[in-house]
Amino acid sequence: MVVDAATDPAQAENGRLPNRVREEGFFAPVRGSLAAIIVLSVLGAASSVVPLIAIVELARELVPALSGQPIHAGRVWAIVIVAVIALFVSFGTAFGAGAVGHFADAGLQLALRRRIIRHLQRLPLGWFDQRSSGTVRKLVENDVVALHQLVAHAIQDVLTAIAVPVLSLAYLFSVQWQLAVAALVPLAITAATYPLMMRGGAEKYRQYDEATAALSGATIEFVHGIAVVKRFGQVGRSHRRYQEETRRYVGFVDRWTRDTSTAFTIIELVTSPVVVLAWLLAAGAWLVNAGAVTPIDVLPGILLGLGLTGPLMKLGSSAQFLRNATKAQQSLAEFFALPTMPQPASPRHPAGHQVALDTVSFSYDGQHRVLREIAAACAPGTLTALVGPSGSGKSTLAKLIPRFYDVETGTVTIGGTDVRSIDPAELYHAVGFVFQDVQLLRASLADNIRLARPQATDTEVETAARAAQIHDRILRLPRGYDSVVGEDANLSGGEAQRVTIARALLADAPILVLDEATAFADPDSESAIQTALSTLAADRTVLVIAHRLHTITHADQILVLADGRIAERGTHADLVTAGGLFARMWTDYQANHARSLPEGVQR
Repeated sequence: MVVDAATDPAQAENGRLPNRVREEGFFAPVRGSLAAIIVLSVLGAASSVVPLIAIVELARELVPALSGQPIHAGRVWAIVIVAVIALFVSFGTAFGAGAVGHFADAGLQLALRRRIIRHLQRLPLGWFDQRSSGTVRKLVENDVVALHQLVAHAIQDVLTAIAVPVLSLAYLFSVQWQLAVAALVPLAITAATYPLMMRGGAEKYRQYDEATAALSGATIEFVHGIAVVKRFGQVGRSHRRYQEETRRYVGFVDRWTRDTSTAFTIIELVTSPVVVLAWLLAAGAWLVNAGAVTPIDVLPGILLGLGLTGPLMKLGSSAQFLRNATKAQQSLAEFFALPTMPQPASPRHPAGHQVALDTVSFSYDGQHRVLREIAAACAPGTLTALVGPSGSGKSTLAKLIPRFYDVETGTVTIGGTDVRSIDPAELYHAVGFVFQDVQLLRASLADNIRLARPQATDTEVETAARAAQIHDRILRLPRGYDSVVGEDANLSGGEAQRVTIARALLADAPILVLDEATAFADPDSESAIQTALSTLAADRTVLVIAHRLHTITHADQILVLADGRIAERGTHADLVTAGGLFARMWTDYQANHARSLPEGVQR
């Protein structure tokens, strides 16, 4: 029985796939901190209004004293004390909410990164095969960091933007409703104008993201290709796409700015402190002249009315950060919803290292089959070569053995046991693989080689490097085996691939899958690598994808693929004699290989 350990059973029964998203809760690790931020933010917003109210009440006590009326000293001191306490509470809660928010942000980032790593460990290897390292980096770095604004600032900003105006207006309506109505006018104009400015905003933001991505891609293409195009004198043509995308981006931003400039200007004007102050003074003067209020009654409208628009404008300036955070949250949620590789409930152990494929069919999308009814057996101590035209399914077939993907129909077995029933850790210890897409870590060359066997000794690492014909090159580096890839170890494609071959040799896996392991090797070392691989094949099951046909003339069997099927099988001599697809490939290969030799070399 095979189950997905990351999927909740109840959800699985309902056909839903949020994996552990609903189960754990996206913000579950910082739920307590978020509650504290809410409490502190509301308390801080309320206490920030109290000093302004205190000034108004203090003025009501002191202004009459100018005309000789007695002062209620006790009430005056009570107002001052309350104002001072509220001021300190306001500062303290603002600092506390910010500190808790940033600590919560750090905790959430740590929890999310750990959760991402756990989920990455459960994803099928084929997921990584279809995506670049930039995808993982975006999740771990960009998306997680983008949540900073959401956790560390947005909650406090939103609550402040709501609580301050609500409390201020509540007080104004209780003491002077006419000025409260006047203070609402700038907010009403802003509320009516903002939707006009943001009309079609979702589509505009989508176009903005597309324009930004296109410009970024054109920039990378231009930078990466500049050396080639300069060599061929095509600099003008090379950056034409970059110029076009730049013009398109600038033109889009210019049009969007023009479309929103009028509404944006109106909002900026009606919410600016100078305009709000002038409006409130004018409204207050009119009310005083009309006899509706006394001059002292104008003071609360001016003090509190000025504070209504500031929080809202601060929230508006954070809209882009909040949008990025929301997109990052959606991206992470989609990632956590990816189905993980099913795990065997009761793992079985393979009895030997024979690889067999029984009527295997496979497709990437569930519709267009890449492999059809593949049946083959690879015995221990033999070398099986996969050849065929591009797109025939060679690499896909090879990746089914280490379970990069699960078959659609049929079975892939190792030692008579379905690979889906083998514990992944045991499977990866049993199957080693070297593909053309070389992956080296930013670590020392010794650590890169011993990646599969961290406990390997320096002598074992050196032995593997010698067999892969990379030892002498490593010794020429500044720090030898301690040289770090990307720092003082800058290797060519062929040298990097030989490091991965050394890694596979050191792993000493009983089954090896090699995708043109000598593709980037120079002619001088290719023969030596082939010898090393031949030695390694003793008592091991080796499956190799070959494009250089002369490297597999000694293979125990050759499987010729065409259109996802095995068209021919046999030894090199048998297939050449048969005069079929492989014979034509061999003839073409010999002719092309002969033409590629330098002039004067024996053919």
